[in-house]
Amino acid sequence: MHKLYISNLSEHVGEEVTVKGWVFNKRSSGKIKFLILRDGSGYLQCIYFKGNVTPEVFELADKIGQESAVEVTGKVKAEPRSPGGFELDATGLSIIHETHDYPITPKEHGVEFLMDKRHLWLRSSRQVAIMKIRHRIIKAIRDFFDDRGFTLMDSPILTPSACEGTSTLFSTDYFDLGKAYLTQSGQLYAEAGALALGKVYTFGPTFRAEKSKTRRHLTEFWMVEPEVAFADLDSDMDLAEEFLEYIVQTVLKDRAEELKTLERDITSLQKVVRPFPRISYDEAVDILHKNGVEFEWGNDFGAPDETVISSQYDRPVMVHRYPSEVKAFYMKRDPNNPKVALAVDVLAPEGYGEIIGGSQREDDLEVLLGRIKEHELPMEDFEWYLDLRRFGSVPHAGFGLGVERTVAWICGLEHVRETIPFARMIYRKTP
Repeated sequence: MHKLYISNLSEHVGEEVTVKGWVFNKRSSGKIKFLILRDGSGYLQCIYFKGNVTPEVFELADKIGQESAVEVTGKVKAEPRSPGGFELDATGLSIIHETHDYPITPKEHGVEFLMDKRHLWLRSSRQVAIMKIRHRIIKAIRDFFDDRGFTLMDSPILTPSACEGTSTLFSTDYFDLGKAYLTQSGQLYAEAGALALGKVYTFGPTFRAEKSKTRRHLTEFWMVEPEVAFADLDSDMDLAEEFLEYIVQTVLKDRAEELKTLERDITSLQKVVRPFPRISYDEAVDILHKNGVEFEWGNDFGAPDETVISSQYDRPVMVHRYPSEVKAFYMKRDPNNPKVALAVDVLAPEGYGEIIGGSQREDDLEVLLGRIKEHELPMEDFEWYLDLRRFGSVPHAGFGLGVERTVAWICGLEHVRETIPFARMIYRKTP
């Protein structure tokens, strides 16, 4: 016999069924007991009428503790007012595992307490909704690239060198070969993949040892990084724009109930359709100055700056051509103005900041050699990367999207700690 899930009850209206799950909540009204059951696929209200069940079952429905694992038998009825649109006229109740004194109750708890109990907090309706939206975002990411002829290429997590600079790396001893580092990005390897396969994407965990305590930062997060051969900055921006629109509109279509659980105002998300505004770094600086923000040309934007810039628009804004000095060594400079790099950041609305960073890559061997020296990076660690410019070099471009910031934005969350099952921050590595 196949296990019956709550999400499939619409196919069994009028039938006697058995459902297994956990007691999410309960209440009583005289001769009626209500158990809310959850099984991961949905929520089900089970109603016990005193006259319809044995005294033992009725008493058990009253005494059973929150998060007890149970098996419930009854008849499925359509009921639009109940969670999921169905309820169970229950006749049976048996315990699989009895629980009492569950630490997370419907009352308010502090964030630190909830993070300490993250393994249990994940069971709450809010966290379940976030995880389901995260899952749908990840599936949308894969579907988008898979349907457009991209090949998934897994990049290594342990790397011999830095991609973005050495100050924010986690290091480890690697046998007799010296230090290895947890990857900051799969991009350099994606470039090798693009020159082999044309269009690729890497997707996996990345790590940053930044001592940052902001609501946007994690030390371990997931990033998807497409890379395309024979592409320039404009086509990179076109891809990023189409990609973001696809993700947001897919979640709006497929996860409406979860967004409702989170009480997310979706008005802003509904406006995430192409075309997105595109402004230069210079124009973004002008916006800051016009809004009374003191900002010096040549600096990178901080979170407050990004919020001011993005607040001028009703959808994500693409800021391109940043000063070369604040961008990575591999970014190509604008041939019309070498002071700026052919780079783009996509800023989400509602103060969520940068969710995509990308660029056209430097494809000239001599220029790249100079950059590596200029940044004082160990040349021997990049010999393989330089080979990509020695043998069949072509213009190419790509970007990276951080999954957790994207989840935070789409869900309307205050902090990224809720966007990943078990957050890693500078002050937390448990549970």
